[in-house]
Amino acid sequence: MSALIDGIRKGNFAVFGRAGMDMFADPPGTRADEAETFRADLGGSSANICAGLCKLGMRSALVTSVSDDAAGRFCTKRLKHYGVDTQYLKVLGGEYRISLAVYESCIEDFQLVIYRNNAVDFQVTEEDVDRVNYADFGALITAGTVFAAEPSRSSTFRAFENARKAGLPVIFDIDYRPYSWPSAEVASEVLTRAGEESDLIVGNDEEFGFMAGGIEKGLDKARELAASGKMVIYKMGHEGALTLAGGEEIRTGIYPVTAVKPNGAGDSFMAGFLAAIAEDRPLKEAVLRGSACASIVVSQPGCAPAMPTTAELDAFLAERAGPTDV
Repeated sequence: MSALIDGIRKGNFAVFGRAGMDMFADPPGTRADEAETFRADLGGSSANICAGLCKLGMRSALVTSVSDDAAGRFCTKRLKHYGVDTQYLKVLGGEYRISLAVYESCIEDFQLVIYRNNAVDFQVTEEDVDRVNYADFGALITAGTVFAAEPSRSSTFRAFENARKAGLPVIFDIDYRPYSWPSAEVASEVLTRAGEESDLIVGNDEEFGFMAGGIEKGLDKARELAASGKMVIYKMGHEGALTLAGGEEIRTGIYPVTAVKPNGAGDSFMAGFLAAIAEDRPLKEAVLRGSACASIVVSQPGCAPAMPTTAELDAFLAERAGPTDV
């Protein structure tokens, strides 16, 4: 556990996974299928985590592939705008395309459409991950989508090996999205392996339940992983989170807000939690700062642009008496 914390405290992260373009209906409250205007910005779970970390004063580099077209260049420029290191982006031509997400800022009957045909981020190779200078970083982060197809799946497991050899802890956000996978059975098997090879695992009750073969078995799965020496954060939506580490279970609440969308919360939680650990804050406070970041993001349009800065996070917390009781 100490190696995990020490790695995070370096505040510099190699992040594996996708960048994408988000298009969200404008103004807020407009249904996507009725919108005349959309705003565009950076999206994609791993890119969002990168942007969130940078806005909180950390450093991050994204390891992925982007398309050699206007959308790919847009995402690359937005990554740079947020301060993300782009030296490990590979640009691919042909028919490969960056992911596109189309959604809205209204929570009731929320509509999200994701285009992942010929998704370019799945084309990360072992050669690509071997190019990374792991010694420059304190920890490796990945979101589960990278494991949904080859060659990205094998390449990311190779990156895990490279990180181990360099003494870096591995941080895994389960991020299960059924539409990316060939079958639920393959997803369960691969995501379980990724969890077993990680030092910190973050997911919600449904994702742990999926790995365990039933939502009612999710908490037992989380406890089983924690018993093997890992840190596990088991998120339960409005009921808060359970953090399992070093034989302890820490229960935390949330910061209620008026949400305008559900997406981006997990990415923001990850960024806020890791930034707080890097700032040498206690574990419980770190989880609560991650929860506050999640609340901020769901209360605003977009994902990357909604990620808070440290000043915005501190102001949000100062305006509130505290999290919900658990």
